Amino acid sequence: MPLIDLLCLNAGVILLVMILLWAISLRLRDVSFIDAFWAFNMGLVAVVDRLAADGDPVRQNLLAGLCLAWALRLGKHLFLRWRRTGEDKRYQSLLSRLQARGLSWPVAALVFVFLLQGVLLLLVSLPVQIGQAYAHPPVGTLGWIGAALAAFGLVFEAVGDHQLERFKADPANTGQVMDRGLWRYTRHPNYFGDACVWWGLGLIACEVSWGWVALAGPAFLTFTLLKWSGAPLLEKGMASTRPGYADYIRRTSGFIPWPPKSS
Repeated sequence: MPLIDLLCLNAGVILLVMILLWAISLRLRDVSFIDAFWAFNMGLVAVVDRLAADGDPVRQNLLAGLCLAWALRLGKHLFLRWRRTGEDKRYQSLLSRLQARGLSWPVAALVFVFLLQGVLLLLVSLPVQIGQAYAHPPVGTLGWIGAALAAFGLVFEAVGDHQLERFKADPANTGQVMDRGLWRYTRHPNYFGDACVWWGLGLIACEVSWGWVALAGPAFLTFTLLKWSGAPLLEKGMASTRPGYADYIRRTSGFIPWPPKSS
């Protein structure tokens, strides 16, 4: 299947899934579950491409397998968090602002949550799309380095999330700053692990024709995590609710793990 046909197939599948999820949100009056399906839908794209594309089987297995493992782990984590904590205030605020500008709730949710995230999802997942579209060349040194980086990121992110969940589950830690385990070395081990996964997948895809275009995916993801909807929004809220968070920022690396500074 030519690359353009594969990209169109993925766009059609994601469009149908996003419209279905939007219909569910109308019944729930809540769009927050989209965070979990951001991950699940990445895995869906990887599986569709594994079945539809005619790429090198080893590269396809690496890209689809690593992406699917990441998607199922993160999607389950975010889905259970949504079930536990309910509607995300970020989406409440976004939809309220759009309604104040004259958009109805259903239209605002469709355009600025589901369809927008569908477009961004297709951008970020370029490595698993482009990388699976070509039969040549076989996986080389760069591809195996990318696979190792993606596997490392998957474990790093999972450990960070697990440590945070255990910390939150202890009532004695209410109102405290998580600065243990991986969180001692980076304020966002989950984001760092996420970036490692997608840069690793990007390196695997880089070995094929037009593979360098796939790096736009991890580059955009890293930008969102560091400058847009990730760390900035999270840290703004944490600074106002956690008295010790300002000191935590001063002594702890914001992204790349590094030994903490003295307070």
